[in-house]
Amino acid sequence: INDRATGRFRGIAFVEMEDSTAAAKAIAELDGAEFFGRQMVVKEARPPKY
Repeated sequence: INDRATGRFRGIAFVEMEDSTAAAKAIAELDGAEFFGRQMVVKEARPPKY
């Protein structure tokens, strides 16, 4: 998926984890961390609201 304004790749990924405790820990540790010079946003995926 590309950013509409800049045309740069947004770098979206999905990860499935069986253990919700481990998932919460991973989110807390990785949200805001820097990866290749860009700040990551890590959050739980939610179904769309229609």
